[in-house]
Amino acid sequence: MRLSLAYEMQRPTVDDHAVIEETIQQCVLADQVGFDTLWFVEHHFLTSFSMSPCPEVLFGALSRLTKRIRLGFGVVILPYHHPVRVAERVAMVDHMSGGRVEFGTGRSAPYEQTGMGLDPRNTRAMWEESLRMIPKIWEDGLFSWEGQFWNVPPREVRPKPYQKPHPAIWVAALQPATYQLAAELGIGVMALSVASPSFLAPHIKAYKERVRQAKPVGKFINDQWLSATMAVCGSDGKAAREIAAKSLRTFFGPDRPYLKDQTHLYEQLVESWGGVPDHLRANFARYIKGEGAEGAPPVDLSGGSGQIAAALWNQIDADTLTDRGVLVAGDPESCLRSIAIHEAAGVDELQFLMATESVPHETVMDSIEMFGKHVIPKLKKTPARR
Repeated sequence: MRLSLAYEMQRPTVDDHAVIEETIQQCVLADQVGFDTLWFVEHHFLTSFSMSPCPEVLFGALSRLTKRIRLGFGVVILPYHHPVRVAERVAMVDHMSGGRVEFGTGRSAPYEQTGMGLDPRNTRAMWEESLRMIPKIWEDGLFSWEGQFWNVPPREVRPKPYQKPHPAIWVAALQPATYQLAAELGIGVMALSVASPSFLAPHIKAYKERVRQAKPVGKFINDQWLSATMAVCGSDGKAAREIAAKSLRTFFGPDRPYLKDQTHLYEQLVESWGGVPDHLRANFARYIKGEGAEGAPPVDLSGGSGQIAAALWNQIDADTLTDRGVLVAGDPESCLRSIAIHEAAGVDELQFLMATESVPHETVMDSIEMFGKHVIPKLKKTPARR
């Protein structure tokens, strides 16, 4: 099981310089203590929520300030950029880091797309065309292309990636249709929905079976599954779990980008976190209908606004979230138990979002160090799953 860190570069008040400096300090420490990958999002226009518009610039610095940790574009929003420029920048970072790049791709959301002057209806096709172009740009010789969105006359594009034939390719995925598309294209899944391993397990199994028959968009199949979650490790296990739970609720708050003006999505969150806990069923009995996975019934809100689901979501406690693996939090032993749940579900890499707007820099640094001292060494001693 590989452990990685994700960065939105959040801060509750706008202080660009502080968030940049603190992020670099955290990344250098993560490299020193044994984390496997650093993943940086690409977001625009999301004041205070994310200040990560150009990961390649930070990677220029981190490629020299770190020694072994991999640098993951998590993800490049392909419709925003000319594919030639994406190929050039990713290849350049790959050289500067000595071949440590992971190439994640995605297409963002309508609020950002329209801010960039794009019609959201075109972005799926733009993403796929760009994705098919970039591995060909990385091949030796002249590149040319005639497509729906881009046309390139015969040109030599340099540099080619340091890794041969090229960095591993991934896609950000939030729904089963994208998991299936990733399998067909032979690219890795970055499941960023923060769901319980039990909820994702059948999707992981289906992806692993389908990807074997992939017609890869690149030169090789990347059959890896990455799952995302919040994580905080500390000597005070209860405090660490509460910090992680607050981070999760703040991140998916009703005023935050992923659920803004979409309270109906809380029903899906409750289901993806493993359904209604036993100790809360009595409180919400009249809203529960039918049986869900493993006997945990989903909330039935047909005709409702989602406010009941949001209320239930807010009451799912930190211990339940940790026991289900939705969070990786608590003391080192608690974190190891949650990680084991993900590994049993078939996850290859577990991505932690530690540095959110509700978690202070000092807490993140302490958590990274705790993982390095007490969690990562035990994972490395565990034989790899076959």
